[in-house]
Amino acid sequence: MLSDIHPKLPMRDKSKTREYYIEKLGFENLGTSNYPDYLMLVKDNIQIHFFLFKNLNPLENYGQVYIRCNNIDGFYQSILDQKVAIHPNGKLQAKPWGQKEFSLLDPDNNLLMFGETI
Repeated sequence: MLSDIHPKLPMRDKSKTREYYIEKLGFENLGTSNYPDYLMLVKDNIQIHFFLFKNLNPLENYGQVYIRCNNIDGFYQSILDQKVAIHPNGKLQAKPWGQKEFSLLDPDNNLLMFGETI
């Protein structure tokens, strides 16, 4: 009966979050409404929602999301082409559990892990 999931992650600065996801990762604004403390973004079939948390300490933020994708090699190369920082321990690699994965940290230290079945 479940059909979709749209994670909600914290953000300290809406404009920086919007810029990172749109300019670096290719997301788009979802809808036309602009809420001061909320942001909704979409890319392909993925939606991520963000709520304002101005006092968030990024070093204590454990927000994370795992995103399944197709053509992970091409997506990874596009991330490199955009000069997006890859997580220090998150370079693209095949994992023993049958996934090819890589990871990013957004401006608020939310972990974005991308994976594709090998």
